[in-house]
Amino acid sequence: MLSPYRGARFVIEEAHDADVGQNSVQQYSLEQNENFILAADGNKLELILDKELDREKQNEIKMTLTALDGGSPQRSGTAVIHVSVLDANDNAPVFSQAVYEASLPENSPLGTVVITVSATDADEGVNGVVTYDFGHVSEEVMKIFSIDIKIGEISLIDIVDYEITTSYEIRVKAKDGLGLSSYAKVIISIIDVNDNAPLINLKSLTNAISEDIPPGTEVGIINVQDRDSEKNRQVRCSIQQNVPFKLVPSIKNYYSVVTTGQLDRELVSDYNITISATDEGSPPLSSSKTVHLSVADINDNPPAFEEQSYNAYVNENNKAGSTLCSVVARDPDWRQNGTVIYSLLPGEVNGAPVSSYVSVNGDTGLIHAVRSLDYEQFRSFKVHVMARDNGSPPLSSNVSVSVFISDVNDNSPQILYPAPEGSSFMTELIPKAAHGGSLVSKVIAVDADSGQNAWLSYHIVKTTDPGLFTIGLHSGEIRTQRDISQSDSMKQNLIVAVKDNGQPPLSVTCAMYLLISDNLAEVPELKDISYEEKNSKLTSYLIIALVCVSTFFLTFIIIILGVRFCRRRKPRLLFDGAVAIPGAYLPPNYADVEGTGTLRSSYNYDAYLTTGSRTSDFKFVSSYNDNTLPADHTLKKSPTEFADVFGDSDGSLEVGLCFCKC
Repeated sequence: MLSPYRGARFVIEEAHDADVGQNSVQQYSLEQNENFILAADGNKLELILDKELDREKQNEIKMTLTALDGGSPQRSGTAVIHVSVLDANDNAPVFSQAVYEASLPENSPLGTVVITVSATDADEGVNGVVTYDFGHVSEEVMKIFSIDIKIGEISLIDIVDYEITTSYEIRVKAKDGLGLSSYAKVIISIIDVNDNAPLINLKSLTNAISEDIPPGTEVGIINVQDRDSEKNRQVRCSIQQNVPFKLVPSIKNYYSVVTTGQLDRELVSDYNITISATDEGSPPLSSSKTVHLSVADINDNPPAFEEQSYNAYVNENNKAGSTLCSVVARDPDWRQNGTVIYSLLPGEVNGAPVSSYVSVNGDTGLIHAVRSLDYEQFRSFKVHVMARDNGSPPLSSNVSVSVFISDVNDNSPQILYPAPEGSSFMTELIPKAAHGGSLVSKVIAVDADSGQNAWLSYHIVKTTDPGLFTIGLHSGEIRTQRDISQSDSMKQNLIVAVKDNGQPPLSVTCAMYLLISDNLAEVPELKDISYEEKNSKLTSYLIIALVCVSTFFLTFIIIILGVRFCRRRKPRLLFDGAVAIPGAYLPPNYADVEGTGTLRSSYNYDAYLTTGSRTSDFKFVSSYNDNTLPADHTLKKSPTEFADVFGDSDGSLEVGLCFCKC
């Protein structure tokens, strides 16, 4: 291996000649070249490096060495010297260009190769191996770019943003194997892309807009910006449709939000207005911002009732304070403007202030009854309720409430005939010849209630002979079910119940005392009948009843004897009490035979008269006509008048009298 410095000597082997003396090798000569000269000293032969070798220019040298003898003819021999120039690291890497320039879009993906730098080294082997690296760059560059040490590719390892940095200047170093290096400059320009949407900034806004503001009023200011450049930052603004607002351009990138129509909080109380901004980039980017606007209320609506009128239904005898109904008024205004207060308007019901019958809750609108109501007193009445808001000035409206009182079964039937117990002692006298179906008597009752609560039904709940009498379910007429027989008891007691059709039904009972007889002389003491059914379990009551019965019996015997004595002289009308039924107790749909209000006009009655002979009798069965003897006239006419009415020539009649005790 040759030494690279000048003057270096390289010993070569001398030539050999078989001759001797003058004929042996006498001299050497070297082919002309730029680098080596030949030095021969005795038997020592050397090549001297006269000029430094440069492998990069000539990596191999061939020279011819000639040896000459001294004989004659002179003979020579040659040898070719082959010099291989070994490399030395005498060349630094050289870049293909001093400055590299590249453009990089800011939205480039990671791993994108930005540029490739290239450097060469004239050396060979390890001396010619070039590696690449960044030389003296900032940490920011180190975070964003990387370089391949072998091939010089500069790649993107982090995002770049034109809005942050528009260009990067990087110093790149190329180094060979033994440390020789060189530098180049790389300038990377960032290209802006439309990667930023416009920004909408709300600069001012009216918190609450009064609903009575005029159109064209400014309610807010917005500012729009775009961080991109040139065309990408040109922005158009718009506002959503169907809202009473619009955008009016002001100074650069500023817009005013103004009203375009009349506002009504009761229709729309809040607006969420969407403002959109779109740039001129390709593709364009847009953004939006929602602006919330509240409409402030004014008192421009009176309370409105949900119904045009209200009906309340309440059963009579309600408790004081019970709820009748509820009125509801709505006011679409807000807060105190929409707060509704209820009150009763002045008025009268049956001459009394309406407030003495009902009251209204000022907050809830519940209408309460102040006192118990009576259907029999009045059936309905009307009140007026006012709803007033709390605005300034207040607004109000009225509604009528009709209160209908429903009847309840709170009145028991009232028996008009027979007379109530204790007023008189009465019986019905039935001829022995009465046939089945004959009218014996009638129970007359009324009920102060109405409707089905006043529908009365009559029932025999107890009788001396269960198969002898029947009573009309709705007429109250007591009739015989069969002909009277001799075996029937003279004294017949009936307990009649009168029941209404209410829920629950109310009822009342009365006692009917019937005597089967053709002659008053056969009638035993009457008042003992009234006591047959009053068997008390108390001994004191039994003793009192026995004394009373005995007293009445003796008195009645004396009366009978006196009556029989008087009959022998002329017929007389015996009665203990008159049946007088006050018309005021009867319902309006009743009418009696003589207009007294006790019976329906369609009823027929049978009258039984017996002759004084007690052996022959006759029966009149007829509908009511002018010859029918009314009850009140019966008790007022003399025996002679009776004979005139019925056409009896001898005037000898016995009349079956009505006695009843209830």
